[in-house]
Amino acid sequence: MGMTLTQKILAHHAGLDQVKAGQLINAKLDIVLGNDITTPVAINEFEKAGFDGVFDKNRVAIVLDHFVPNKDIKSATQSKQCREFANKYDILNFYDVGQMGIEHALLPEKGIVTAGDCVIGADSHTCTYGALGAFSTGVGSTDMAAGMATGMAWFKVPAAIRFVLTGSLPERVSGKDLILSIIGKIGVDGALYKSMEFTGPGVASLSMDDRLCICNMAIEAGAKNGIFPVDDVTKAYLAGRSQREPVYYEADPDAEYEQTIEIDLSQLVPTVSYPHLPENTHPASEGGSIKIDQVVIGSCTNGRLEDMEAAYNILKGKHIAKGVRGIIIPATMAVYKECILRGWTEAFIDAGCIVSTPTCGPCLGGYMGILAEGERCVSTTNRNFVGRMGHVKSEVYLASPATAAASALTGCITDPRTV
Repeated sequence: MGMTLTQKILAHHAGLDQVKAGQLINAKLDIVLGNDITTPVAINEFEKAGFDGVFDKNRVAIVLDHFVPNKDIKSATQSKQCREFANKYDILNFYDVGQMGIEHALLPEKGIVTAGDCVIGADSHTCTYGALGAFSTGVGSTDMAAGMATGMAWFKVPAAIRFVLTGSLPERVSGKDLILSIIGKIGVDGALYKSMEFTGPGVASLSMDDRLCICNMAIEAGAKNGIFPVDDVTKAYLAGRSQREPVYYEADPDAEYEQTIEIDLSQLVPTVSYPHLPENTHPASEGGSIKIDQVVIGSCTNGRLEDMEAAYNILKGKHIAKGVRGIIIPATMAVYKECILRGWTEAFIDAGCIVSTPTCGPCLGGYMGILAEGERCVSTTNRNFVGRMGHVKSEVYLASPATAAASALTGCITDPRTV
């Protein structure tokens, strides 16, 4: 029996000719990632274990993005510990204030991850890099510590679900609507410890930003990873960007999948996940009676340039509804700068929004947009659990940048095709 795309990558990194679902392997790592919350825990474990060096200073990435610029003494202390560790071991890919961005947008942008890689990160949304044709998955801080020291990690080879995409997305429907629709269909545990592999002629119509968004939320279906095949879109994105030579893998024609799900992209509509699970999906057109207090456009899910453009196209020349707080957070400094150069930042401000330096901030209830009791937010982030963005009696509605921007204009959940 042949191997899936994920299994091909894992077999190569384990030095094996063949792997199968359920098999335990020890694989070489191309990149080990941590952030300002998870890295301090990993550093403590690293030092407790007596390690005195990292396996490769070029293959460890530390990005300070969750509470940076630091919001309080605790976050400042955590960041200081990261800085000292990065200086001690001369970590090349260390990103701090002025250079940092949200980690899962920054690493692809900088070419730190590339096609064929095997990547672990002490953050659950490390699965984002499957958009580049890499195997990437989130791990705990202890695994990060071991990975930094040894350059190796244990994995159980995942089984796979194949999503065959046809057609192309309608206007103002994006990759976010696709992944929300999928999670609504299969549930938050529908792909538990499986690989979500996207194939079919519809893949070619999806931009890299769409693919990064889709793979980012694979974990919200319980998946071990999400992954796209390498095609011309991937190669164009990687050209002149990758820090290392990409390696291209393909699934075998006789690869085994536990399930195959066919999706016609042309039939998708703007979709919103209601509280308190990403699987609780509804068409945006049904949300007109749901009044909102805040909109957040950004995060590792939807803070890239196409996301900013989608928001700009709806907000330009208009003003958000009275009583709505609009918060826009470009995911990296490059995206932030481009928004300024294109005049989008001015348009956002004129529309009544604030524009923040890159940060995860409100996504995890950190800062830059905490919700009070009873408040509702339409957010382009990836989770809407109880208390995710503040008070346990607040509500988060997950949506695309277009839907979030349209909702900001009306003060209630709104289909972006109607504004």
